Amino acid sequence: MKRWSILSAAAGLGLFFVSCAGAASAAEITVLSTTAMDGVLKKLIPEFERGTGNKIALTLQTSGAAEKRIASGEVTPDVAILTGPLIDDLIREGKVIAGSKQDIARLSMGVGVRAGAAKPDIGSTDAFKQALLAAKTIAYPDPAGGGATGIYLVKLLAQLGIADAVRAKTKLATGPVGALLVNGSAELGVQQIPELKAVPGVDIVGPLPPDLQTITVLTLGIVTGSKQPEAANAFVKFLVSPAAVSEIRARGMDPG
Repeated sequence: MKRWSILSAAAGLGLFFVSCAGAASAAEITVLSTTAMDGVLKKLIPEFERGTGNKIALTLQTSGAAEKRIASGEVTPDVAILTGPLIDDLIREGKVIAGSKQDIARLSMGVGVRAGAAKPDIGSTDAFKQALLAAKTIAYPDPAGGGATGIYLVKLLAQLGIADAVRAKTKLATGPVGALLVNGSAELGVQQIPELKAVPGVDIVGPLPPDLQTITVLTLGIVTGSKQPEAANAFVKFLVSPAAVSEIRARGMDPG
């Protein structure tokens, strides 16, 4: 990032915290978020806490699992960050305040390999299909966990007509797909690009071909019944501030 961009983000962060000055006593804000925001939140949360005095209690899960917990009433976090359709479902159910909905990031799916390994051609639908058939082992998120990537991949493999051929050599990941690439359990990994990039020792081959690509929109909302609605709203505003947008871009996502 150029120096002026860094200074601009820092200035935006300073203005945000000035606007938060004079807030009431420190609050603990509970946040239930999709694992796709792991790297972003772990970088931004300490800055928010230092600037406001508030504390964030963060829980990370797949979007599907998190949505079920909120919908069932098992948990009532102050802020939820999930895929857009799941936030819409929670709004319809009265579990998320409609006016608080905010799209914050867009993620593309891609392919990764262990750092230094050969990168196959995935530039077209046919090339991607052949790369999957040629790989000895393939990893992607376990769809049973409720993650958008795993659910989409199951449908995509069936669409390509290679579900049976790939099934026997598939490693379903319950954590980062990149970890299976790094430890040698899988030769190719398919996941959202920011999640692949977050694992040291992973090289990105590239995004899925345009005809197969799917964009995941991450959306946040304040949960109905939040115990800290004002502090939660401050955190929501922080996540769309210039500093947060800069970090989202740095993690390989498109803001908004």
